[in-house]
Amino acid sequence: MYVILVYDIKLDETGAKVLRNVFKICKKYLSHIQNSTFEGEINISSLNKLQFELYKWIRKDKDSVILFKSRDSKWLNKEFWGMIDDKTSNFL
Repeated sequence: MYVILVYDIKLDETGAKVLRNVFKICKKYLSHIQNSTFEGEINISSLNKLQFELYKWIRKDKDSVILFKSRDSKWLNKEFWGMIDDKTSNFL
């Protein structure tokens, strides 16, 4: 499946550490495309691992993660407004 993951981490006294770890975890599974946004192909097993790892860091009362799912990237129409920086263009 193809996913887009967006997160918002509250930057308080422990937020910087949470942000670093959330970024590193997402980078293991998906392509970083912009600030707190990742995208890419991922199988169910890897998605479950990603979710499990993120749940160790996400503070349910302060942080959020939104995951958009599609069966395939061909069902997603991506437009760029402004600077074009398609970091996933090397994927087949």
